[in-house]
Amino acid sequence: MPIDPSVAIGAQTADITFSWSSSDVLLYHLGVGAGSRTGDNTSTEALRYTLDDERLQVLPSFGVVAPTFHATDPPPLDLPGCDIDLAQVVHGAQSITVSGPIPTSGTGHLTTTLTDIWDKGKAAVIWQEGVVTDDAGAELWRVRSSIFVKGEGGFGGDRGSAEAVVVPERAADLTTSYEVTPQQALLYRLCGDRNPLHADPAFAQRAGFPAPILHGLCSYGIVLRELTDGLLDGDAAAVAGFTARFAGVVFPGEAIAIEGWREDDQIIASAAIGSGPRAGSPVLADCVLTAR
Repeated sequence: MPIDPSVAIGAQTADITFSWSSSDVLLYHLGVGAGSRTGDNTSTEALRYTLDDERLQVLPSFGVVAPTFHATDPPPLDLPGCDIDLAQVVHGAQSITVSGPIPTSGTGHLTTTLTDIWDKGKAAVIWQEGVVTDDAGAELWRVRSSIFVKGEGGFGGDRGSAEAVVVPERAADLTTSYEVTPQQALLYRLCGDRNPLHADPAFAQRAGFPAPILHGLCSYGIVLRELTDGLLDGDAAAVAGFTARFAGVVFPGEAIAIEGWREDDQIIASAAIGSGPRAGSPVLADCVLTAR
C-alpha cells in the first residue's frame, strides 16, 4: 500500500538543527525578485532586502526554506507510511506564522510532524506542521504545508475540508505585477530546492509539463514581497503570517498579476498570470497576509 495513514499520521518527519546567515537572506530575497525593478539598486527602501547593513530585514517567507537552505539534493520523500514518487508531487498549500521579526542570522531547531492525509480519490493530500525554536526553546516561527500526490488516492481515507477565502467585491487596494525572469527558477533553486521539475526539461515533461515550472514557494515569496511593499510600506516586520494555496503553475518568463485588499488586520490577495496566452490562469488562491 503506497500510503498507510495508520503509520503516517502523527509520525515525526524532521528533527534538525540549522543555521542561517545574512548571505542566505540576501540570496533568498534576490530569488523572490527583490531588487529587480529599475532604481532598486539605489533605493534606500528596496535595499532593505538586498544590502547587508543595519537596515537589512527578513521577509517572513524565508522561514519556510531556512531549515533546508543549504540542501543540494532533490527534496527527499521518505515520509513514514508513504511510498511516493517525486514526479507525482506538487506543492498544495503553505503557511507561516512568525513570533516576531526573523533575525538576519541565527540558529534554529525544527521539529516536523505529519498531521493529516486526505483522500481525494485520484490523489492524496499530505499535511505537515513544523515548529522552529531558538536555543532557549522559545518559538521563532511555525509552518504548515501540504503536498498533492497524483495517483495516490482511493485508500479510503478522510476527504478533508477547506474553507475558501472570499475576495472582496470592491476595487483592490493594490494592483501590481511582477515579471518572472527566464532564469528565476534556476536562481531560486539555490535556496535549497533542487527538485528537477524546476530545471530539467526532460523531468518536467515526465511530470506532465511542457517545460520546467517556477517553484510554488518562489511565487509565494514574490506575492508576499509585493504585498508587503505595496500595502505595508515595505516593512517585513509588519507581517505576522502568510498563507496561500497553490492554484496553478508559472513558467519562467510569465508575469504574475497580484491584487490585495485591506480587511482589518488582514490583507486578502489573489495572484494570476497577468498576460499572454495563459492570462488569468490562477497562481495562488486563498491568500491571507496577517499584519501586526
